[in-house]
Amino acid sequence: MASRVVMPKLSDTMEEGRILRWLKHEGDTIETGQALAEVETDKATVEMEAYTSGTIRKLISTEGQFVKVGDLIAIIGAPGEDVSALLPAAGAPAPAAEMTPSAAPAPAAAAQAPQAAPSPAAGPPAATGRSLKASPLALRMAAEAGLDLGRLQGTGPQGRVIKRDIEAALAQAPAAAPASQPAPQRARSLSLVAARESGPESQDVELSPVRRTIAKRLVQSKGPVPHFYLTIDVAMDRVWDAYKALRDQKSSISINDIIVKAAALALRQHPEINASFAGDHVKVYSRVHIGMAVALEDGLITPVLRDADLKPLEEISEEARSLAERARAKKLQPNEYTGATFSISNLGMMGIEEFSAIINPPEAAILAVGAVRQVPVIVDGAVTVGWRMKATLSVDHRVADGAAGARFLQTLRKFLEHPLLMA
Repeated sequence: MASRVVMPKLSDTMEEGRILRWLKHEGDTIETGQALAEVETDKATVEMEAYTSGTIRKLISTEGQFVKVGDLIAIIGAPGEDVSALLPAAGAPAPAAEMTPSAAPAPAAAAQAPQAAPSPAAGPPAATGRSLKASPLALRMAAEAGLDLGRLQGTGPQGRVIKRDIEAALAQAPAAAPASQPAPQRARSLSLVAARESGPESQDVELSPVRRTIAKRLVQSKGPVPHFYLTIDVAMDRVWDAYKALRDQKSSISINDIIVKAAALALRQHPEINASFAGDHVKVYSRVHIGMAVALEDGLITPVLRDADLKPLEEISEEARSLAERARAKKLQPNEYTGATFSISNLGMMGIEEFSAIINPPEAAILAVGAVRQVPVIVDGAVTVGWRMKATLSVDHRVADGAAGARFLQTLRKFLEHPLLMA
């Protein structure tokens, strides 16, 4: 008897997924547990397994298509079996196919050879005032290469310009001619204005599953959750000295790894911060699982370092590096990015001195870490140079008050200013 295959819920926050690539095709046989398709969720790219054996009788969804959780995507049955009763009703509108750079091209799109549209000198002028569809990666590649997207024919779904269109245009572009005498500034300005007017006035950048989820969850957090913020300035001289010594010994331990360890130990002493709001009660966790914010091309994800308070720095460092690499490759398993009890977001490596982070529900708090910087400080009445770092704690006021947050930060500062206490 034929079975319906629906889009599964592959993460705790997943509402829809995108079929990146079918790993089986109509007419193929498949066994229970075999990979049927690659699916992009709001957190990662995962292989979706078949839950029944048989022959692929029909693939309902196309590659690159967004499908809501629970919607039909395929039918598995016996060879020659009539599955018409399981097919969508005739005339029912199908969801529009969409694709981002990470999605595999649909067969129909792959068959098209990308071409650069004719230039104004060789043909009709480019359309003005139109809205151009392009993937985020295509936009960046075009900007770096100085290409006018308005002159490219997109081969993605609905004419969307994607990565291979940019690559084809660059391959077909003639070699740059030798530079002649520089044109007067006014002539150059007029040329730039003309080029701008001939291109599109706007570009539609479609949201990826990750960015869609971020947009929904931040509204759920920043509005309903009453945030308050506490900032401390930490003397990082001893941590910096320890970090330099470890680096000289070729250790991979980073300053962020030390901060994770210090925060985990502080949470163990202040469980009221290691908690979440649950409607009519507060859930206080007995284990410390640190969510580590990792930036992706189209958003961020927080892989989880479990029981971080119990792990030595070497293990935290190795696990954090592995999780970050797989997060950027979108290869995390659901159990690796769910279940955090507290999160840390570090923008120090990007030169940010201080910022406030938005809480990731249902967690009650998040720590925003700035850069470790050299600044003039006063020690025993004399001005000297020291290493300092600002850290801001965002707290759900329904779970804890300012005094509780302050006590946590005092303990965190104690561990960072006296790192031997963490041994």
